[in-house]
Amino acid sequence: MRVYFDSAATTQLAPEVIQAMTDVMQNEYGNPSSIHADGRKVRSVVEEARKTIADCIGASIGEIFFTSGGTESNNMALKCAVRDLGVKRIITSSVEHHCVMHTVDRLEKEGIEVVRLDVDHIGQINYEELSTLLENGSQKTMVSLMHANNEIGTLLDIERVGLMCKEHGVLFHSDTVQTVGHFPIDVDKMHIHFLSCGAHKFHGPKGVGFLYMNSNAIVEPFIDGGSQERNMRAGTENVYGIVGQAKALQMAIDEMDERIAKIKSIKQYMKDQLTESFEDIKFNCPGMDNGLYTVLNTNFPANSKNEMLLMHLDILGISASGGSACSSGADAGSHVIQAIGSDKEGRKSIRFSFSHYNTKEEVDFVVEKLRQILPEIVKKKATVEA
Repeated sequence: MRVYFDSAATTQLAPEVIQAMTDVMQNEYGNPSSIHADGRKVRSVVEEARKTIADCIGASIGEIFFTSGGTESNNMALKCAVRDLGVKRIITSSVEHHCVMHTVDRLEKEGIEVVRLDVDHIGQINYEELSTLLENGSQKTMVSLMHANNEIGTLLDIERVGLMCKEHGVLFHSDTVQTVGHFPIDVDKMHIHFLSCGAHKFHGPKGVGFLYMNSNAIVEPFIDGGSQERNMRAGTENVYGIVGQAKALQMAIDEMDERIAKIKSIKQYMKDQLTESFEDIKFNCPGMDNGLYTVLNTNFPANSKNEMLLMHLDILGISASGGSACSSGADAGSHVIQAIGSDKEGRKSIRFSFSHYNTKEEVDFVVEKLRQILPEIVKKKATVEA
């Protein structure tokens, strides 16, 4: 048996998405930029996918631009806002995804002022601090804060931040890679200028995503060359990826309530089983109703197996994570866990993340394997029951 509890890193393709992509691969092979019938047919497929995605987030079709994924979308929003919209100051946080952190680091080296908000023990920013910064800034500013943290699941009050930015005439960008397809998204209510998405987080294909760009904050192309994406992104479109993304997002929206209920039940069950089984176990996540319901970041007390815990889990058939999948090929530690202070005294944090394909039987399997790996911290009652 092998259990996949790493859906925050990537999700398995839904069978319906595979079928939609396969149909396009077999039958819609024209270049969407070609003016002949085959090209026009594929162009209509791309534009229908664009309309589907726009409808899913309350945008207009002219505000959706297809990219290779969340990383490109985040880079495009940040770098082009500096280059084309006169941004001189970026306000972000200490727990953003690396593709935002490293992009901001580069912009800082090029002379952009960067303010990094600290977070509390659950990864939440201080909204009053943000308000003060917005009130006191004199330079053209962009706020870049992720909607849900990919490691611990902390949710940003995105509508509150959007309204604050609107009141102060500030650009607002959010990495919503973990929330598109998992929460209702309405770009108008968010008062947002740039929103980033990657399809593989909601059972779509890898290598495709989109950037929502508000019509009042249009930038110049990030990738130059051809006239694709209405002159915004050069390169022949990833047609079957775009179709798969639209299909996956539409399914996620249509099935959202059912999926949320299923995943929350799995997460709560695992949290309960871990609490009953192990001494001094903690969770780096906000409460069930205040965080990303797909993520359970579990903090184990010091013991002799912590250093190799992820490897032990992998050997026993369990895929989980110690942090962002994009940081490195090794378990190098997490800047998010460091920022919230959960890496002290030899403790170890593991991110278990779920999809609606997971089962309680898989939870039982994982908890039993953890008991075998970590006998030092198993509760006596749990030992007897086992």
